[in-house]
Amino acid sequence: MDKLAAIDLGSTTLKAVIYDLHGNVVASASRPTEKVHPHADHPEWTVWMPHQIWGGSAAAMKEAVSQIGDPRSIRGVAVTGMGMDGVPVDEGGNWLYPFISWHCPRTQPQYDWWVDNIGAQRTFAIGGSTLWRFSTALRLLWMAEHEPEILKRTAKWLLIEDYVNMMLCGRMATDYTMASCTLLFDQRRLSWSDELIAAAGIERRLLPDAHPSGALLGEVTPAAAAATGLAPGTPVVLGGHDYLCGALPAGASRPGVVLDVSGTWEIVLAATRAPVLTETAQRTGVTVEAHVARDLYAIWGGAVSSDMLEWYRREYGFEAGQAARQHGGVDWDYLMAAAAAAPVGAHGVMFLPHMSGAGCPTGDPLSLGAFVGLSGFATRGDLLRAVVEGLDYQFVDMLTALRDDLSIPFDRLVVVGGAVKNKFWMQNKADIVGAICGKGVEAPEIDEATPLGAAMLAGIGVGLYRDHEDAYQHVHRPGARYEADGAAARRYAELYPIYKQLYGALRGVNHQLSRQFRA
Repeated sequence: MDKLAAIDLGSTTLKAVIYDLHGNVVASASRPTEKVHPHADHPEWTVWMPHQIWGGSAAAMKEAVSQIGDPRSIRGVAVTGMGMDGVPVDEGGNWLYPFISWHCPRTQPQYDWWVDNIGAQRTFAIGGSTLWRFSTALRLLWMAEHEPEILKRTAKWLLIEDYVNMMLCGRMATDYTMASCTLLFDQRRLSWSDELIAAAGIERRLLPDAHPSGALLGEVTPAAAAATGLAPGTPVVLGGHDYLCGALPAGASRPGVVLDVSGTWEIVLAATRAPVLTETAQRTGVTVEAHVARDLYAIWGGAVSSDMLEWYRREYGFEAGQAARQHGGVDWDYLMAAAAAAPVGAHGVMFLPHMSGAGCPTGDPLSLGAFVGLSGFATRGDLLRAVVEGLDYQFVDMLTALRDDLSIPFDRLVVVGGAVKNKFWMQNKADIVGAICGKGVEAPEIDEATPLGAAMLAGIGVGLYRDHEDAYQHVHRPGARYEADGAAARRYAELYPIYKQLYGALRGVNHQLSRQFRA
């Protein structure tokens, strides 16, 4: 039986998943993505170590391959990844400096320089990119200032997906979707922008050639085969940015479908036939980039999401962990049960979900997270419910920006990602979406949408599927649908305007604190 394999490079987990041609998981394994803080004088600086990224990915794939018997049944492999984090490598493919993680705040000065000297409007008009403190080009500028000798020895700057592809097949290249994350890509020409590269003072030689997602890149080398368990010669196909890969099995290349990719980041995405590079789009804080589906573009708003739930779990989940060990289940069962038991509105507690800055449509890297409305009546369940509600308010902000500001209508709202496993979160999302937009929420039956999308691209690249629509028809399975609870929706309709005031009310204070402690 023919199979397809995918590697998914996430911020918390490195996954290897093997599918049959109908999108059923045949085998899977994972390893943690390890954050490292190597600088004692800058404890907030965060990196990924390239040997851990490759080693964890390879080990996960080797474990998955061991579950299927004959590795030659895997007809192709593709890699998907988190996007903007890159690594300098020399001519031999040896890494020269760790990946600077998107969590790392060190590039704030480069962000400020880019805003002052190139500008957000000019950047968007060419590349469709929203400026983020962790945008790839800003890491290159930081390296040029602080590690110029390393850049002199650098042959290519490889994004995280590109690095793993190189380790698999020996070729240095990228795809259009990953290149779109750099601030240096021209969306109309689908090539590197000479104008933006020159304005930034970045050497063109550092950037690998870019190709469409689904293009055949190379073959698994004998060394990579030994590390991964894949058969030597297995085709390596270019994947793409993680949330765009997740769009494929959800049907979010079709008109009228808006996709919610809910993971570490939450991405609200729609497909378009042409790049929407208008001033209105730029002011809205969306990003426009090439889609993994050929001849389409994606327009999306994004913000950090479940990373804040992981923070809550890490800092306040000790008792839930103890309960899980004593009585069975997992800690999330107990945490979310407490959140579900709290009333709508969490006894007046609200959460501003800006712990990594404000994403779309606000676009403020200096904003900070906040709990407001605390009283002596607040419980841990209230606090966690407030986090979930804050994330869902943030989601509606992005959704309405697409609908109202950019006139992108939608008939269906499809959710994929980690959130779909959490029925309380999904119902809360449906309650808030129903209150503001009058729509329900669909959660198709998909095992791991992001790696499945990468596997679909692998199948397209080796000719097992004609195109993305043919691949979708092979793997699509309808799933659960959530509709708003009337009473909850009415209450959220009252509370949402209050939430909308939080950012403006706290902006000045947050900026002062951010400049004092995050610079």
